Amino acid sequence: MSSLTTTPAPPRTPPPLPVRRTRLFALPEMRWAATALVLFLAGLSVQLVGGPAWASWPLYLACYVAGGWEPGLAGLKALRDKSLDVDLLMVVAAIGAAAIGQVLDGALLIVIFATSGALEALATARTEDSVRGLLDLAPDTATRLDAAGRETTVPVAQLAVGELILVRPGERIGADGSVTDGAGEVDQATITGEPLPVDKTTGDEVFAGTLNGAGALTVRVDRPAGESVVARIAALVAEASRTKARTQLFVEKVEQRYSVGMVAATILLFVTPLLFGEAVRTSLLRAMTFMIVASPCAVVLATMPPLLAAIANAGRHGVLVKSAVVMEQLGTTTRVAFDKTGTLTRGVPHLAEIRAVPGYTDQQVLAAAAAVEHPSEHPLAAAVVRAARDRGIPVRPVDWFSAQPGRGVSARLDAELVQVGAPTALLPSCATGPDFAAARAAAEQLADSGQTAVVVLVEHHPVGVLGITDQLRPDARGAVAAVADLTGQLPVLLTGDNPHAARRLADQVGIPDVHAGLLPEGKVTAVQKLERAGERVAIVGDGINDAPALAAAHAGIAMGGAGSDLTLQTADAVVVRDELTAVPAVIALSRRARRVVSANLVIAATFITGLVVWDLVGHLPLPLGVAGHEGSTVIVGLNGLRLLRTAAWPHPTRRNVRGQR
Repeated sequence: MSSLTTTPAPPRTPPPLPVRRTRLFALPEMRWAATALVLFLAGLSVQLVGGPAWASWPLYLACYVAGGWEPGLAGLKALRDKSLDVDLLMVVAAIGAAAIGQVLDGALLIVIFATSGALEALATARTEDSVRGLLDLAPDTATRLDAAGRETTVPVAQLAVGELILVRPGERIGADGSVTDGAGEVDQATITGEPLPVDKTTGDEVFAGTLNGAGALTVRVDRPAGESVVARIAALVAEASRTKARTQLFVEKVEQRYSVGMVAATILLFVTPLLFGEAVRTSLLRAMTFMIVASPCAVVLATMPPLLAAIANAGRHGVLVKSAVVMEQLGTTTRVAFDKTGTLTRGVPHLAEIRAVPGYTDQQVLAAAAAVEHPSEHPLAAAVVRAARDRGIPVRPVDWFSAQPGRGVSARLDAELVQVGAPTALLPSCATGPDFAAARAAAEQLADSGQTAVVVLVEHHPVGVLGITDQLRPDARGAVAAVADLTGQLPVLLTGDNPHAARRLADQVGIPDVHAGLLPEGKVTAVQKLERAGERVAIVGDGINDAPALAAAHAGIAMGGAGSDLTLQTADAVVVRDELTAVPAVIALSRRARRVVSANLVIAATFITGLVVWDLVGHLPLPLGVAGHEGSTVIVGLNGLRLLRTAAWPHPTRRNVRGQR
């Protein structure tokens, strides 16, 4: 560098983005479900201590009203549209149970359905909150420049294509556009997922919502605010979430036919005997007995306890699975797609290699670079200083320091000028000599291997090149191998990072199918292409740029350690402890839960069929019918609760996961 500047003012740190969360009891569904649960527990307490029926029954009936009015009303509206859903059937079954004295059973059904509906409403509200929060990434205002260079602060919504805006150090860029003047480093991890800030100079593309570093940029607006990448991310997430919301449990897919058949059979069983002169009370008792023994209580409990137990077990091992539907879907995964930065890697720069020029040692190169980088706030500087300290190399103080955005940093160390920065800035093509040739060759080799090359000069002569890369998670290889063994197919890598870095990482973990340089919509397209080919894709990611793909995939799994708020809310499951091996483990657990559900459905169907046949061809006493109905419910419930055991969680090794197919 022939011209050195004084140390610039540190960039202003932007305030944290606001996160607007729907409060738990702000939703009416949550309030009614909580009220129903409290009333149910109160009535159960009175009954367990031997209290009179006149004390427990009003509590149970109030529970019916609090938890059943909304699904009942929704069911009546659906009936008006010539559709019979299981919600209305459950309410009718609960009322029928109360009519023949089994008010506790009916209240339990009401509580289960009210709680399920409340949790679904909460999940929907939280996702909508996160989508709104995503739009806060882009600033509300921008500094517009007129033809004379005068500055005016305007709302970003008023920016027109072709206008110029000024982005100062530490500010978020207000619009998608191209740099027309200035140079700097932009942190665009929120859009592309790249772990390191990207150098931006004249002609380079920038995105709204990304964070400018130390250099001032003049940007020409290329897209209006409503068409920016961050706005498209929000739209993609909202659309994919609406589409996925239609997904149902397997047992719910047959509810319509079962509901119609059960209601029709109950009516026939009541009316037909009346035509042959049977007493109304006898016929009604027989019909109510049929409704009790044929009601899908055991079928509902055959499905929910195993899935809920699996959810609880996964939670104990650091995986939050958001619903029973998700737990069921995870087990049907046929292909897994991984993001790179923050998922297979830690998302933190790491010094991987030192290429010293002949005449210098690795220790000398690193000592000089660490001393000069120590005053810098750049992520690459932190990686260099950390590497020096890890190797026991003292970080010496410098006499003077200067930073030039997009080029590097300079300082005087022991009266010598030391420069550290990008090869394009410090290794001009006009410079000749064996040291420059060796440095260029080293920088090219490091770049080809997917690393970021950083050149170190002493008195304008290169002494070495540092190779910096993202650090691979220690469990990444094992997780990829376990996923491949579990699904029978190797995973896919979907990343916004450059192809060289992506290929290098993929080779390390054993992923042959690599899609690099993807913007968020590109990841969605890749997922949709796989699913059109018949795959059921589970995607694992952590950044805002992964959120649309997480929402669009068959199942989305977020790494919770560094995951953005939008990603965590959009994902179907969150790996809270940031252990990548938990991904194949939770898929294997889901498959086991599905097998238990299938066994429970067989048990429930056997009991229901036997009791119904007895009631139709003989005379099934009501107490015996209730006992059989409740017995089947208890059996399937206890069978499902086996998944609560610690032993039910698959150990994250290839050998153990293989057995979960």
